[in-house]
Amino acid sequence: MTLHVVQFSGGIGSFCAALRVHKAHGPENMVLLIADTGIEDPDLWRFAEDTSRYLDVPLSIVRDGRTPWELFRDKRFLGNDRITPCTKYLKQIPCRKWMKENADPADTVGYIGIENTKKDKARIPAIEHNWAPWRIEFPLCAKGEPWRTKDELLDEARAAGIEPPRMYAEGFAHNNCGGTCVRAGMKQWRHTLEVLPERFAYAEAQEAELRAMLGDVSILRQRRKGVAYNLPLSELRRQHELTKTA
Repeated sequence: MTLHVVQFSGGIGSFCAALRVHKAHGPENMVLLIADTGIEDPDLWRFAEDTSRYLDVPLSIVRDGRTPWELFRDKRFLGNDRITPCTKYLKQIPCRKWMKENADPADTVGYIGIENTKKDKARIPAIEHNWAPWRIEFPLCAKGEPWRTKDELLDEARAAGIEPPRMYAEGFAHNNCGGTCVRAGMKQWRHTLEVLPERFAYAEAQEAELRAMLGDVSILRQRRKGVAYNLPLSELRRQHELTKTA
């Protein structure tokens, strides 16, 4: 019997993908595989547990055991908006280890909840390559699946009686890393500074420690006259505060 493994991130896309897998195949031989990076918003886990109960599918949680900040110290490399070792070591490797131990590629289908947009669909070939030899499907991008806005996807959770993760209500596009994902750009980091200042402050302090260890590195870059410069979070905060007082 085929094993159906949903790569469940705790985001709304993977939730809606799980709904479709559950509708097509039922809860038997269905897995919600989720990686714990140690810095998720607590409400992500509430949402994950609600989803697990609704689908009658237990969470299969994998952990490397380190947070992204601990990983950056171990690797002596600060993740940034271009290169994210945290994705590889804290999510992909633990999930792939689980797959090797529990999912026969000959009788397993993996599911990824990327949304039906041109930008996300462009990622499909790389995802399929990275997950070989397992077959991967994308329920929200399936033939005949209509494009849905983020709000429409969130409404699917509400229709199931599940409150969406609070990060969306806080204005974040994704429910990952508690608003401090190093892959996020300046716009999201400014938003984190505005709505979750304590998390921004913690990330700023962690970055400062890594800069003391590694030199002039930063999560973000800023372009001036066509030239890219490192932009520490402390400088982003300073610039933001100046615009607020101007």
